Amino acid sequence: MKKNKIDKIIISLTKWIGITLLLGIIIWSAIFFLKGYRYEQTNDAQVDAYLSPINAKVGGYINKIYYKDNQQVKKGDTLVVIELDEYGLKKDAASAELMSSYTKLPILTANEETQIKSIEVIKAQLSGAKAKLSQQQKEFDRYKNLLADESTTQQKFDNVSASLSITQSDYDQTKASLQVAESKLNDFKSQRNAIKAEIKIKEALLQRQELDIKYTVILAPFDGQIGKKTIQEGQLIQPGQTLAFLVNKREEKWVIANFKETQISNFKIGQAVSIEIDAFPKEKFNGIIESLSPTTGSRYSLLPPDNATGNFVKIIQRIPVRIKLKDTSKKLEKLSAGMNANVYVLKN
Repeated sequence: MKKNKIDKIIISLTKWIGITLLLGIIIWSAIFFLKGYRYEQTNDAQVDAYLSPINAKVGGYINKIYYKDNQQVKKGDTLVVIELDEYGLKKDAASAELMSSYTKLPILTANEETQIKSIEVIKAQLSGAKAKLSQQQKEFDRYKNLLADESTTQQKFDNVSASLSITQSDYDQTKASLQVAESKLNDFKSQRNAIKAEIKIKEALLQRQELDIKYTVILAPFDGQIGKKTIQEGQLIQPGQTLAFLVNKREEKWVIANFKETQISNFKIGQAVSIEIDAFPKEKFNGIIESLSPTTGSRYSLLPPDNATGNFVKIIQRIPVRIKLKDTSKKLEKLSAGMNANVYVLKN
């Protein structure tokens, strides 16, 4: 009797389990086909976000690293420090060159003052030479008239004429000396402009060296979470080298869904989208279609397919669709770039 009762209980349980499983399959099938009827869907989708690279502006050996894998950082936090010795020496050299250029100005000023005084002396000499020339010209004219009246000898006239030529030569020489002195003064003024330009260049070079020293300390540009650490202390890095990636948790995130080309014929910009994230299966995320790629995903590959070569096998292509997430920033903070998603686009 007891065995018959147990058999009946087992048969009853088996029957109810079978009925439950059948109902579950029916309900799941109904939901699946209902979704397939109402939605265009794909599980080839991922969350995406901007990854900001942290690059080195100057090269050198890494002195200290102040972050760890996946660490949260604040804007202005020190991430990496590069050894300073070489850049300190370059700054000292640039500073010394700038001081050398500055010392040229007092010397040039003294030369200008000396040249100005020389010009004043030559001008005084020129005035005397001009007066002497005027007097000698008058003497020449007087003897010329006397010679015409036969009141003097030819010898005296020749002596006066020679004196006039000598006086004229002295005057011309003094005048030329004045022009040379003034030209030299202008040269000094040009040198001053050249030295001022040289000083500006060396000031800029010194500022550049100071910037390089500043760049040896690499700071976080904004609040976010650092990625994987791929560098080590003592490592030699080059200018422009990527040291890490920083993700801003509060910045815009979106989903890239790769739909089959047969699914997108009725897609429109602004169309509502429902999203399920594998990491959070109990939550729904909302979005809208922001844009559709102008080409299939295969066209972005390193070696895009060429159907004109070899035998042709038709393969349904996929079109990347960018979906803008519309939920609150607080809700989207927990999403990480690369998370898998299921995307459902309501059919019109």
